[in-house]
Amino acid sequence: MSDFSSGRFPSGNELRRDPRAEWIARNRLHPLHKDTLLAGNAEVRGPSGLLRKNPHVVGFIGPNGIKRIDRINAVSGTTTGKKRTSEVQSVQLPLHIVEHPDFYIMVVADMVGGRLTSHDKDILGLAHQLVAEPLTEKQSGAVVLVCFGESKETQFDLAGVDRIIHLAGEAFEGFSPENRLAALEQVEAQYQPKHWLFPDSIHGGTDLACRLAARLGERLAAQAWQVKGTETISRCASGSQDILRDTPRILTLMEECAEAVDETRHQALPLSLSLESMAQIDCRLLDKGQIAVDSNAVPLAEAEFILSAGNGIHNWDQFHATAAALGATEGASRVAVDDGFMPRSRQVGASGTWVTARVYLAVGISGAIQHMQGIGQCDKVVAINTDAGCDMVKRADLAVIADSEAILEELAKLAQQYALSKRQEEKSDAA
Repeated sequence: MSDFSSGRFPSGNELRRDPRAEWIARNRLHPLHKDTLLAGNAEVRGPSGLLRKNPHVVGFIGPNGIKRIDRINAVSGTTTGKKRTSEVQSVQLPLHIVEHPDFYIMVVADMVGGRLTSHDKDILGLAHQLVAEPLTEKQSGAVVLVCFGESKETQFDLAGVDRIIHLAGEAFEGFSPENRLAALEQVEAQYQPKHWLFPDSIHGGTDLACRLAARLGERLAAQAWQVKGTETISRCASGSQDILRDTPRILTLMEECAEAVDETRHQALPLSLSLESMAQIDCRLLDKGQIAVDSNAVPLAEAEFILSAGNGIHNWDQFHATAAALGATEGASRVAVDDGFMPRSRQVGASGTWVTARVYLAVGISGAIQHMQGIGQCDKVVAINTDAGCDMVKRADLAVIADSEAILEELAKLAQQYALSKRQEEKSDAA
């Protein structure tokens, strides 16, 4: 009898993935999650195919010798009558200092919503891998983050930023590729970076990278997912094939191209940049601002703000009115869909639609395993529920334990007041 439990094919030479074990390891609410962690499942394969170590496994020792502890008592014991471990222990991360860098690696972040995305952080991690491969042992490099517009990020130091060039002002707000390209040309002339790293994304990274490559006469590597100092592997043919090529100066990188920095603090010192030539730019592309769209016309998988209803919703007219007032895309749990209150296209979860919203507002949803899996990539989860012990409340970044009708009524009022004040401001500015 062949032994498949070892994770290998009967030949014994080829590794065999266990997607179910990987899925359980990513879902802490699964009944077998604790057993999977204890079994030492320290490696998982991400959606891009890259084999990654799981730094959250208890006992995992990172490159700086910091051992992961059980912060939520997920493995070792109960929490009854005891303080959470995270409240008792805190680790002061070592400070990574680069005093006089010999070269720079520029990371141009998307900064969606003014904050670093997980994609941006993966690229910062890759930049540090490239810094660790200098041409000589005596060389030292620094990772420089280039960001545009308003910044709300407060943890550049923990994301691996050694230096930062923050370009703010009206010229860099909204869609401004020509102004941004001119600024990057100035960075090129002033600092001569060793590499330019961009997110391969729809948020502007790919477009800006192509413009810079064309202006500098460089050939970029697109959809790169494994990068070393001399060789790069890029995806092609809709992700079905890989291309091996020499590592160029300019790259657009896929998600999970590297591990994000999470074991060191960095200086995040500002770098100066002269923008005297910016006044001479004759922009042919003008951003006329955002236009109002029907929030429910946005596909659920692409929505950035989702108001999702569960079994705890009884006043559906109020729910729809609140979603319209907030400008949120409507979602629902499987129970709400099965009961006929919402269409199947609005179902969120493993058996519905996987969502990646920046804000996911769950109202009256207890948090079944399939639903929790579907919202795993959401940045911020807010839960409104009367059950303080439900799984959705445990998962949420912010939880409100109260009756949903009262909270939704107040949210709708606040949204209407805000919209009214904005209209009054626009009228006064026009006058």
